[in-house]
Amino acid sequence: MAKIAAEFEKAVARRAAHGGPGRASARLLADGPGWRVSDIVCDHGPQDHPFEEQHSQVAIAVVAAGSFQYRSEGSCDLMTPGSLLLGNPGQCFECSHHHCAGDRCISFQYAVAYFEQVAADAGASAREFPVPRLSPVRELSVLISRACAGLAGSEVSWEELSLQLAARTLTLVVGHGRKALAAPSSTAARITRVVRRIERNPNSRLALADLAQEARLSPYHFLRAFQQLTGMTPHQYVVRSRLREAALQLTAGRAKVLDIALDSGFGDVSNFNRAFRAEFDVSPRSYRAGVGRPET
Repeated sequence: MAKIAAEFEKAVARRAAHGGPGRASARLLADGPGWRVSDIVCDHGPQDHPFEEQHSQVAIAVVAAGSFQYRSEGSCDLMTPGSLLLGNPGQCFECSHHHCAGDRCISFQYAVAYFEQVAADAGASAREFPVPRLSPVRELSVLISRACAGLAGSEVSWEELSLQLAARTLTLVVGHGRKALAAPSSTAARITRVVRRIERNPNSRLALADLAQEARLSPYHFLRAFQQLTGMTPHQYVVRSRLREAALQLTAGRAKVLDIALDSGFGDVSNFNRAFRAEFDVSPRSYRAGVGRPET
């Protein structure tokens, strides 16, 4: 994940050195009739004022690195790596970086007719998203890891991935109509600091008490606030971050599984294998052979 994060970190550093307004740059990764995938690198920071935008198409953005706040339809959600930003055509929104600068997303855009056809073919009961965000969930780990691998240079079929992501996301968000209550800005800032610390080095020792101290909250209040804002506990977040990094290493090189397990913060290869299979439904070796496609 360090390679993916490096792009937005360079953009933030260039802006700090040369000044000027914040910007989000888009690089087209692939497109076809009714769909488009782009790499979005943003160098906005706390000094930038958010402005209202509007989704012109159906949008699913995978947060690959960094963090930001996504305000839409009365809710304000903290977007962290592995979470999905969801948007419906005509929906107004704001993205802001009140607490830390920069992020990088993989943006999937769908024409309305194309998306509705995917929803119908997949048997989904919904044709639009009832919530603006989907927190990292195990059911999407393979697809998100494949998208990040493609961003890092591995060969992927973006057309296949865009279809699978649209159908699976629609299935998962049905029934998620309740929006979480927004946390105070000061709490969001504290949790954002911890999220950035985890992303910088997910493989280091990250005890709950140490993370709570970083946030200047009691362990109980930290645990509750972290889960409210990210959709998972700190331990789940750390493990998922380590497994995403391991998945990238498996597709990017030929390092031994044992070395990847130890580099990823797992005490031994058996624990790593169990955690990896639980997250991706395949063994690390099978994942490497099939770039995240389950065994048949």
